[in-house]
Amino acid sequence: MHAIVIGAGIIGLSTAWNLRRLGVDVTIVDPAPATGATHAAAGMLAPAAEVVWGQSPLYPLMRASADLYPEFASELSAASGHELGHSMVETFVCAGDRADLSSLRELIDLQRSTGFDVSLVPGSRARDLEPSLSPGVCGAVTIPGDHSIDPRRVTGALIAVLGDAIVRARVNALIAEDGRTVGVELKDGTTIDGDQMVVAAGGSCNDISGVPLLPLRQVWGEVIRLRAPETLAPLLTRTIRGLINGRPVYIVPRPDGELVLGATSREDGRSGTNAGGVHQLLRDAERLVPAILDCEITDITTRARPGSPDDVPIVGRTDPGCVVSTGFFRHGILLAPLGAGLTADLVCGSETSWAPPGALAAVGPDRFGPQTIHQPAQTIHQPAGSFT
Repeated sequence: MHAIVIGAGIIGLSTAWNLRRLGVDVTIVDPAPATGATHAAAGMLAPAAEVVWGQSPLYPLMRASADLYPEFASELSAASGHELGHSMVETFVCAGDRADLSSLRELIDLQRSTGFDVSLVPGSRARDLEPSLSPGVCGAVTIPGDHSIDPRRVTGALIAVLGDAIVRARVNALIAEDGRTVGVELKDGTTIDGDQMVVAAGGSCNDISGVPLLPLRQVWGEVIRLRAPETLAPLLTRTIRGLINGRPVYIVPRPDGELVLGATSREDGRSGTNAGGVHQLLRDAERLVPAILDCEITDITTRARPGSPDDVPIVGRTDPGCVVSTGFFRHGILLAPLGAGLTADLVCGSETSWAPPGALAAVGPDRFGPQTIHQPAQTIHQPAGSFT
C-alpha cells in the first residue's frame, strides 16, 4: 500500500510514522513541514487541566492519549536519537484571587467526577514548592498526571525518521476516479498516485480542492518563549497554569531552561501578532510569577489552531480512498498518539479495539451532516506528470 499524507504538523507526521511502522509506503506532502500550529504549541500533556464544562466527549480521548505518550515518546526518541524534552513533573493550576479560587474549586469537582487525580493546596504550600510564585497566589490545584513535552523537538525527531518521504510542495487538489480518491495534484500540476490519502493539513484542509467541506474554524493565539537570567534559573520546575480574573494563562518550563508562555485565543482572522495579546500574557504571567518580567524574550510566535464546532477532532473516512484527520484545536499535541493511531488504523482497515469505546464515532466527520462526506474529489483523467 502507498499512502499520501497531506500535512506535516504533529498529526500528519505522527500518522505517517505509524503507517510506516505498519509496513505502509508513505509520502508526506507539505511546503513547510512543522511550521504551523505545532511550531507554536507549548506541549502541555494535560488531560486533567484541559477538562472544561460541556466537552465530555473529549475526556476519554485525552486520558487515553496521555496514557499512550510514554511509549510514543520512548519509541520515537529511540528511533530518531533525539531527546524530546519530555517532562513527567506535575502541573500546578493557580488562582490569582479568591474569585478565581472559587472557579477552580468548581472545576475540581468536575475533574474528580471524571476520574482525575487532583488536589487543592493553599498558596503558601504552592510557594514552598515553587518559590517564584507570587504572594498573591491564594491556592493551587496540583495535578500529578499532567506533564509536558517539546513539540518542536517531537516534530524534529519525526522529520529525522521520515525525511526521505517528505515532498516539500503544496497540494492543490485531490484526484478521484469513480468516486474514490486515487491521488493528489500539486500546485505545479504534478500528480502523485496513491492507494490512500490522509488529509491532515490543519486549518488548510478546506483550501484543497476536492476535500469535503469541513466545519473548521481558525483560532489564533500568541505564544512567547523566554529565558530566565542565570541568577534566577531555574525559575520554575513545574508547569504553571492559572486563572487571572477568569482568564487562562500558562508557563511551561523546558528541561533546557526555556519558558513557554501562552493562552491567548481569538477568531478575528488576523494572522499577525496582536500587541494586546502579548501585553495580556505578560501582565497575567506577572500576577503568577513576578520574575517573568526579568526574563529575556527569545521568540514570539502567532499561529492558528484548527478547531471544530464542538472542539472535538475530525477523524474519519470520506471515501474509499481518503481519510481526514484535523480539527484538533488546542489539543493537537496531547492527542497526537491517539489521533495518529486512529487515522492509521482507518487507512489500513485495522481494528481500533485499543482505543476508548466509541472513539471513532466521537471524532467522525459525519456527526456534522452528510455534506462532510459526499462532496466528490476532482476527477483528472490525463495527469500532466506523476511520480510515486
